[in-house]
This record gives sequence, structure tokens and C-alpha cells, in this order.
Amino acid sequence: MPAACLLSMPSKILYPVIAAVGIAAASGAAWWFQNRSAASSAAASASPSARASSAAPSRPITVEAVRVRVMKLTDDAQSVGSLRSRQSVMLRPEVSGRVVRLNFKDGERVRKGQLLVQFDDQLQQAQIKQSQAELSIARANHKRNEELLAQNFVSQRSLDESAANLEVAQAKLALAQATAERLRIIAPFDGIAGIRNVNVGDYLKDGADIVNLEDIDTVYVDYRLPERYQTQVKAGQRVTVELDALPGRSFEARVQAVDPLIDANGRSIGVRASIPNRQLQLRPGMFARVSTLFGVRERARVVPEEAIVPQGGRQFVIKLVPGPDNDTLVSRRVEVKVGIRRPGQVEIVEGLQEGDTVVTAGQQRLQRDGSPVKVLELNRPAAG
Repeated sequence: MPAACLLSMPSKILYPVIAAVGIAAASGAAWWFQNRSAASSAAASASPSARASSAAPSRPITVEAVRVRVMKLTDDAQSVGSLRSRQSVMLRPEVSGRVVRLNFKDGERVRKGQLLVQFDDQLQQAQIKQSQAELSIARANHKRNEELLAQNFVSQRSLDESAANLEVAQAKLALAQATAERLRIIAPFDGIAGIRNVNVGDYLKDGADIVNLEDIDTVYVDYRLPERYQTQVKAGQRVTVELDALPGRSFEARVQAVDPLIDANGRSIGVRASIPNRQLQLRPGMFARVSTLFGVRERARVVPEEAIVPQGGRQFVIKLVPGPDNDTLVSRRVEVKVGIRRPGQVEIVEGLQEGDTVVTAGQQRLQRDGSPVKVLELNRPAAG
């Protein structure tokens, strides 16, 4: 092969490589210059608007707001309960027998110790007479033995035997009288008899229901409160009771007792309050709505509940304060401590004063303090 051909072969390979590298370098340079020019143009065009935006004041955010007001609040707890008699008993016989006399009428007031039901006691009365006769004989024998012993006609043993016989006779009489007494149903306290379940001539077994007896001159209302009130509720505390059966009326009661045992299932405490019932308008079993009063706040600071912004276990409000030029209002996030809650209302214990203005709608648009605010609605009354 000639030498000229050998020299021309590398040149044919080298030229395309150099050309490819040159084209790539030129393309990269063109892309870099193009992007630099676009960025410079964008920066140049955006810089005036950004400077204008930063120089121009931000537009006020429209919100609704109210002023903190002072009102009277009662610290109480609501619950439901039932009325029950001060004393209540279902009269039942202790022994079986046949009813021979009923000495009361349904719904009639009875007195303590009054005979209500008499069972057939002929057999028991006969046993009483027999025991009385035996007692009389035993007493006479014992007296005669005492006289004979004084004259040394009988031994001491005879006197001891007659004394034992006397005691046995006395015990028999007491047993016969107790058995007969169980055939008499006596009123254990003053009250009103219910509707009887028996009639004259019925034979009843021991434990059968005869009639209920209710003492309702004073009635109790039993209800339960959450366990957090255990340190607040005390005997003598005032309670207001409302009854669905007597709409539009309320009755004042006093706490009678607090159960020392907390119910493990509902985590609640039992409370019993007493209500005077001289007119007998209240009946056991009525459904009651109970309000237990713990205290009265004469000048409580109150805001609508929508003004509260909870965050991380704490409570905040957005308070409006004068801006730098005193002609505008700006926002300020303030932490508050809340107290009594009522439907639509929240008591502010710490953090606000009477007359302060707080935002009730639009808080989510106030992300930082110092934001200018335009109030859409001011002095709207708090709920309630």
C-alpha cells in the first residue's frame, strides 16, 4: 500500500471527532448564554414589582369581632335523677294466715302504730289463755313452796323446781303472745297507704305483698354527678329541681348526703337532696332535672365560645389593639384561662379585661401578630 494512503486514513477518523466535539461545545455555550439572559431579564422585570410590593402596605383582613362584656354567671352542674319517699315500705306478713280485717282505705293517711291488717288469731288467743292459766298455777305453786320452806316443810329443791316451772310458764305465755302479735300488721311510721293487693278472706303466705306505705311529707331526689365534683358538693348545698310532670315550676332542695363510694363503672358519685312536700304535689318515681349550685360570679368576663382558639392544650383569643398610626387595628394572639362554660358563652378568668375586642370569625387568616384588621361586625351581643 502506498505511504500516502496510510497517512490519509487517520485524518479521515480525526476530523469527524473534532467536529463532534466542536458542535457539543458550541451547543453548551449557547444554552448557558440563553439561560443567563432569561434569568437576568426575569430578575430585572421582577425586581421592580417586588420592590413595589414590599413598599406597598398589606391590605387589611376582614374579620368579625365583639367586646368582652361582664355578666352574672352561676357555677353549677346539671344532672337527672328520680324522686323517692323519705320512708317507704312494702308491708308483708311474717307468718301465714287468713285476713279477717282491713283497717285502712287505699290512699289514706295512717299513723305510726295503727293496726292495718288483722289475721285470724283464734288459735293463738287460745294458746295465750292456756299459757296464762299455766302461769297462774306455776306462780301459786312457787308462792306456796316459799311459805312451806320458811316453815321447813319442804326442801330447797322443791322451791327451785317451782321457780323453774314458773319461768317456763312465763316463757310459754311470751311465745304465745309474740305469735299472736305477728298476725297483726302495724304501721311502722306516719305515711300514706298505697293500693292494697289483698281483700278480707284472702289466705296469705308469709312474705306476700299487702300494701305499700309512703312517707312523702319530705321527698328525696337521688342523682349522680361526675367524680370531678366530689370536692365541691357538700351537705347543705342548694339544689334546684325541675320536673317534667310539673312544667314551668322549680323546687328548691338541699343536699342531704353524698355517697362516699365512687361508682367504678360510670366514675360518678351519688347525691341525695331533700325537698319539702307539704302540699303533697311531688310523688316518688318522678323524673327530675337537677341543678347543683356551687357558686355565683357577679362580674364574670364573658366572650362567645367561637372566639376561643385551642392550640396544643392551651386556649387563645385574637385580640384587636390599636395599630402604629392609632387609626387602624392590628391583631395580637393572647393566651387566656377559661372558667365556666355556658351554651354559646365562655368565662375568661385571665388574659382579657372588660371592653377588650376579640375576633370571633376570621382567625384562620390572621397567621401572625400585627396583621392589619378591618372589623366587619362589632359589638354583636354574646350568645345567651
